[in-house]
Amino acid sequence: MSKPALAVSLLDELQTALAHGTVARRVETLRRVTDLFLDNAVPCTDELLAMFDDVFECLVVHMESAARIMLAERLAPVDSAPPRIVRTLAFDDLIEVAGPMLSQSRRLDEDALIENARTKSQRHLLAISLRKLLSGAVTEALVERGDAEVVRSTASNPGAEFSEKGYTTLLSRAEHDDAIATCVGLRPSIPRHHYLQLVARASASVRKRLEAAHPHYANEVSHAVAEVTRRAREAPAGVPPQSSIAHGLVRSLFEDGRLDEAEVSAFAEAGKFDETNAALAFLANVPVIVAETMMIESRNEGIFVLSKVAGFSWVTVKAIIRLRGRLSGGVLSATDVDRDLYERLRLSTAQQVLRFHRMQQATAQLPA
Repeated sequence: MSKPALAVSLLDELQTALAHGTVARRVETLRRVTDLFLDNAVPCTDELLAMFDDVFECLVVHMESAARIMLAERLAPVDSAPPRIVRTLAFDDLIEVAGPMLSQSRRLDEDALIENARTKSQRHLLAISLRKLLSGAVTEALVERGDAEVVRSTASNPGAEFSEKGYTTLLSRAEHDDAIATCVGLRPSIPRHHYLQLVARASASVRKRLEAAHPHYANEVSHAVAEVTRRAREAPAGVPPQSSIAHGLVRSLFEDGRLDEAEVSAFAEAGKFDETNAALAFLANVPVIVAETMMIESRNEGIFVLSKVAGFSWVTVKAIIRLRGRLSGGVLSATDVDRDLYERLRLSTAQQVLRFHRMQQATAQLPA
């Protein structure tokens, strides 16, 4: 009997099994239908694929969990699996059924994964976090709704992409979970500005816990955490290649005499943190690390000081503040009060503040 003819025969058998057969007979029919589908000798046209989808859908309605688990495990690695049964199994409440589909099946599109992450259990989210590739939209859903285990798993996945919003949520979760902070910090592709924010937030959290546990060592703890933070910022792993390239570009512009306020404003408006930060550093005559430290502060005073020494107008300062606001989840904005503070800030005062920061940096670089 040819394969297509065998499929038709199995459909007839299916009708009989569903109407009069025992559970064992229905399971055996499911096994045979699965074998037939997985046999590459069957030409899987759209019509035949739809037929298999109908057969599987009919069968799983009447199947116990063991049979659904078997079907999910066998179909999950198959790229051409019938799409409707893939979705049905992926949204099964039983994680043993849904898990293989969520973690492996390439038949599930982004919308289905996001819907699953927003509506199903934490174990479903954990299964999704294990996929080889995760888009930024899917990881957003995972880190927003997932528990600590889900977030750690997602952050540790080398195939996961993160949007700006996703990274902002990760940093928020990392602030209260050292394990999450470690997973995020070890990601080789983490943008420089998010890495610096992570270091700053994590070190503050560590300082608070250590000082509470050992109040008589408060000063020593503060110095220790500051040293760890300094080393983390200066570590080669903390400066990804794209940041180094951006810094080199800005250095070339500066050395050629082409780096001016208009360039900085353009960098800020385009959302380019590395370029904006490096440009501020060169024009204010401070190390890039010093400018980075002042740029990631929760308040705007650091930007005011750097911009005043660089001689920027309020329009450019406002663009830089908006850039920081976008990168930090929209929590920063430029107000009339900010403008008044910036305009009243004296150049001599700003220069004195920068001298203090330079001295701090020089002291931190001395050998212990």
